[in-house]
Amino acid sequence: MSAADIEFAPERLDSHLRRALPELEGPMRLARIGGGQSNPTFFVDFDNRALVLRKQPPGALLPSAHAVDREYRVLRALAGSAVPVPRTVLYCDDRAVIGTPFYVMDKLEGRVLSNYALPGIAPAERRAYYFAMAETLARLHAVDWAAAGLADYGRPGNFFQRQIARWTRQWEASRTRDDAHIDRLIEWLPANIPPDDQTTIAHGDFRFGNLMFHPTEPRVIAVLDWELSTLGHPLADVAYNCMAWHTGADEFEGMRGIDLAAEGIPTQAEYVAHYRRAGGCAEPMTNFHMAFSLFRFAVILEGIAARAKSGSAAAQDAQQVGAQAAGFARRAAALIS
Repeated sequence: MSAADIEFAPERLDSHLRRALPELEGPMRLARIGGGQSNPTFFVDFDNRALVLRKQPPGALLPSAHAVDREYRVLRALAGSAVPVPRTVLYCDDRAVIGTPFYVMDKLEGRVLSNYALPGIAPAERRAYYFAMAETLARLHAVDWAAAGLADYGRPGNFFQRQIARWTRQWEASRTRDDAHIDRLIEWLPANIPPDDQTTIAHGDFRFGNLMFHPTEPRVIAVLDWELSTLGHPLADVAYNCMAWHTGADEFEGMRGIDLAAEGIPTQAEYVAHYRRAGGCAEPMTNFHMAFSLFRFAVILEGIAARAKSGSAAAQDAQQVGAQAAGFARRAAALIS
């Protein structure tokens, strides 16, 4: 890979890994994994071992953002559970190695299907992939987080109240423009939080693009990208997971306008019902939950736009991605109008 693809000295990483893993053989080969907008991710291959590295991006970061130490912790906590995750190898907080904290995990062989339309899957098989995703989310929400050693991974209770406040602060910290829809959501959301209050592990970015499937079967072999995970309300995950039913193909590969039956894709109601049958949260998902998820994602996109403006974005298309924040805010506001 070219030096322009990385912002650290590979030889320092090579030395660090060989000290920690003396069994490594052959030259180190680095390849950046494209597509992500947040924590830069790399394949790190040796002759006898294939690894994946995730690190913080360079530059100034928003408070609590890009916490790779939390990713590493939750992966270790879920090892051996009903939730499939990659095996962790090591964590390093010494910035002298590659400039930021990072962690390393084993590389898995499988498929990441980022497009909800599943263009590479035969229509007759697509429901099985959707239902495998729903079952995996239900298994995550069924994990006993206290027994897993995650009792202090977040604060139980009042999740939406705290999250609305957090993303409001993130908006103020990263905003690059004015947005009347965001202003309306900041006013409406805290006044309309449903009374149901329960706590599970919440992934925070649960979608097809963060799942790895078996090479040939509709079976999830790993849940990836735990950067936004915390203790939270399960319906926040469910609503976020369902945003693709509300967005178009040009908005992070959504399905709005697609003939779902013809394409072999379940409706949102069918999908959520399967999640519940698999042991997921039994409380109903409402417009509040969907509006919150769209609002939150709009703020995340605005953060990408801010990083693009400052020159510290993780992906080359960050400016275009960040510009979509207004569209997600508009869709969220339409749900509460």
